[in-house]
Amino acid sequence: MATAVRFFILLLLFLSSLNPILSLYEDQVGLMDWHQQYIGKVKHAVFHTQKTGRKRVVVSTEENVVASLDLRHGEIFWRHVLGTEDAIDGIDIALGKYVITLSSGGSILRAWNLPDGQMVWESSLQGPKDSKTLLMVEKSSKVDKDNMVIVLGRGCLHGVSSVDGEILWKKEFDIQSLKIQQVIQPPGSDFIYVVGFSSSSLFEVYQINAKNGEELQHETAAFTGDFSQELSLVSSEMLVALDAARSSLVTISLQSGKISFQQAYIPRLVEGSSGPAVMLPSPVTGILAVKINAVTVFIKVTGEGKLEVVDKTEHTTIISDALPVTEGQQAFALVQHEGNKIHLIVKIADNWGSDLLKETIEMDQQRGLVHKVFVNNYIRTDRSHGFRALVVMEDHSLLLLQQGAVVWSREEGLASIVDITTSELPLEKQGVSVAKVEHNLFEWLKGHLLKLKGTLMLASPEDVAAIQKIRLKSSEKSKMTRDHNGFRKLLIVLTRAGKLFALHTGDGRIVWSLSLPLLRYSENCQHPMGVNLYQWQVPHHHAMDENPSVLVVGKCGQSSDALGVLSFVDTYTGKVLRSFGLDHSVAQVVPLPFTDSTEQRLHLITDADKHAHLYPKTPEAVGIFQSELSNIYGYLVEADNGIIKGHALKSECVGKEADEYCFDTWELWSVVFPSESEKIIATVTRRPNEVVHTQAKVIVDQDVMYKYISKNLLFVATVAPKASGEIGSATPEESWLIVYLIDTVTGRILHRMSHHGSQGPVHAVFSENWVVYHYFNLRAHRYEMSVIEIYDQSRAENKDVWKLVLGKHNLTSPISSYSRPEVVTKSQSYFFTHSVKAMAATLTAKGITSKQLLIGTIGDQVLALDKRFLDPRRTVNPTQAEKEEGIIPLTDSLPIIPQSYVTHALKVEGLRGIITVPAKLESTTLVFAHGVDLFFTQLAPSRTYDSLTEDFSYALLLLTIIALVAAIFVTWVLSERKDLQEKWR
Repeated sequence: MATAVRFFILLLLFLSSLNPILSLYEDQVGLMDWHQQYIGKVKHAVFHTQKTGRKRVVVSTEENVVASLDLRHGEIFWRHVLGTEDAIDGIDIALGKYVITLSSGGSILRAWNLPDGQMVWESSLQGPKDSKTLLMVEKSSKVDKDNMVIVLGRGCLHGVSSVDGEILWKKEFDIQSLKIQQVIQPPGSDFIYVVGFSSSSLFEVYQINAKNGEELQHETAAFTGDFSQELSLVSSEMLVALDAARSSLVTISLQSGKISFQQAYIPRLVEGSSGPAVMLPSPVTGILAVKINAVTVFIKVTGEGKLEVVDKTEHTTIISDALPVTEGQQAFALVQHEGNKIHLIVKIADNWGSDLLKETIEMDQQRGLVHKVFVNNYIRTDRSHGFRALVVMEDHSLLLLQQGAVVWSREEGLASIVDITTSELPLEKQGVSVAKVEHNLFEWLKGHLLKLKGTLMLASPEDVAAIQKIRLKSSEKSKMTRDHNGFRKLLIVLTRAGKLFALHTGDGRIVWSLSLPLLRYSENCQHPMGVNLYQWQVPHHHAMDENPSVLVVGKCGQSSDALGVLSFVDTYTGKVLRSFGLDHSVAQVVPLPFTDSTEQRLHLITDADKHAHLYPKTPEAVGIFQSELSNIYGYLVEADNGIIKGHALKSECVGKEADEYCFDTWELWSVVFPSESEKIIATVTRRPNEVVHTQAKVIVDQDVMYKYISKNLLFVATVAPKASGEIGSATPEESWLIVYLIDTVTGRILHRMSHHGSQGPVHAVFSENWVVYHYFNLRAHRYEMSVIEIYDQSRAENKDVWKLVLGKHNLTSPISSYSRPEVVTKSQSYFFTHSVKAMAATLTAKGITSKQLLIGTIGDQVLALDKRFLDPRRTVNPTQAEKEEGIIPLTDSLPIIPQSYVTHALKVEGLRGIITVPAKLESTTLVFAHGVDLFFTQLAPSRTYDSLTEDFSYALLLLTIIALVAAIFVTWVLSERKDLQEKWR
């Protein structure tokens, strides 16, 4: 019997050793997370379609990205995301193998290897002043010849070698007021023209030797009127300018280096035209485009400088760059938008009447208008010319059009997200057929048998493939219904283009997209912009019958007094429920903690005149609001003026028509920071939906500290005005960082702390009763992170943990911000290795799980740092009791553990924000990081203590139970037999 027992014990030990360990393998990356790469709205594009090598298009974008895209599928071959201050001014291709980029206002020139994107060289171009930037690469048929790169930037003209980036020459101009408009190189010549204006009526022309930068000739001519500074190049020796009144076109001839003017009055040239004219970019030789009101007029310029109207259209028209088709001939594309169709027309510059291509493409109206078009040609099998067009739409999407169809598209609007909220998915309808249950049971048994074979290393390659397929299928992460753990949700994101996207958290796919009508360009709203996104209606009582909705707040313009617009969108269908423009501006939007009978959340919108407007505008909402009016307080941060003001509300607006939904504000308090010593650079508050599990914190020796929990606390960071610039802009003696904790109801400063010799930028996160902030220490030449924890001393009598357990405490006594709080703070500072782009804290359903800080590093990765490392009670030699409590020994630096990177080996290029959303499962929080890229994952700060992992082997558990039952039965039989033998003796 002893032998049998040993056998079963060894069997159980063997089976238990087969359980999976808590780690993440390479093949598991992507099961619970997803990563999407974007580039942003395209500004410039250059095609590279040589017979040898891959066909590609090189682009630069508004997100400061230079990238190479596969022309067949739109996939990214390579890309580089430059700094936020390193805006790209132009791109071109030199020597057929280098991508040349000009950035930072014409001060940085780089060359990238075309096949793989590796940087070849970089040159810094210096100059005395800011100016227009231009990039021009000499075209040569000889591949081995050095193509000179001509660069205009910082008020100077540079000649740079395309082989190694050496600055061959530099030309500075004597006239300080000169504003250069164009750099022209006639075909086949060794000189270039530099043209511009030195005053409103003086036109300047410099003739420069392209080989050495020597000035050959300088001519100045005065125009009888004034120029509007708009200039269009129509040939190598002909330009057209617009006069200051925008009513005449002035043809400027440069033949033989001499300047001559010819003036044409636009109303005489274009019959029936009235109003000011605007010149459109038109790089096509001999063709000029002018927009007068809503009409686009195309004008041909002859060799003698005469102007002739060849066409005009009322449709929105976009013109492409010139494209060499044959020797001496240039083609260009026109894209006209009409309803849900776009017309693509390719013409020869010399012959306006004939069309090389004319196609009509059906277009999704949600994409808006065409903003840019880039055209490229190819040779068909019948030796005729074919054309493809790269189109940039109003919603920032990128499309390739060819043969009357959309070949591929990229939703580049997702590279510029401005706000995010979440929505639950629909509930799964009950009722399943018996056949489906039987089929699911069979699949379940089959899957676990295959997993058991894999665990016992008996699976064939076909079985391994089937196991992986079942794992992906069984995860059900992409279903369009809610799951009991709360992992499946919709991420509703608002982009800078004013478009809404609903992304599924399971796999990141776009469920629906919507271009909001009121956030698109129109005559009434010429500069629309989305501001914020809020949850409007979240049905709980009628979740099966009603859909949740979100509120989108926008405004028409950048100014503070621009009128606002509101849109209400169904999050399940992506349909606009209603939308309307406001008769007031939007300075601040405050979601209130009240809902009406339809579960619509009340929102308070404060305008620039400090009037508060209540939405929804219903009698029920007003009644709810009026009953809580005495308990509603607000504050406004005027960072530029260094003032924080707190206010309360009173009924009815003064000086306006009677409106029961408008309320006046009256100032309760203000905190004024002296402008000569402090400047506000950061403010942060607690998230309104954060759940705190307990106010009590049990520490050493069963002592209790009570967290000061208040949603009215505001963290404010100020710096010395001299230190408000970049790091190193001031000396340590001139720099200081001061942080405040302010009660926004009373304006009382609860805590103030100074960091001498420190400066911003400051990134902070506020959670429960603590705030963590990141800054730069000039004295130590290192980044630091500090933590402040605030505790309530008014509950000191409840320090006995047994009183807390037995309920003999005063935790339920009411708290008022007007009663002077007895608070105590604890703080500590640590060195931190990285610069920080964004910070957030994990958020769980009940607030029980330990907190982690999510830090967006300068390397565009997200690091998870346990909050215990930022405990201000850490000491160098903690006692045994403190160790048991979990306090970590004090070190001067915070650790960077490679395994703690939430993004693994991936990067979220251009990282701008990190959002955390609680799941229904207490152990898990959902993390979404966005920038140019998007990244989503599930995070369990305290491990998944309340659930089993998806790859848990139920078959192995069943086998273990069977083995235990068999062991019990065998030992029982052996025991009975032994007892029987004992009795017979």
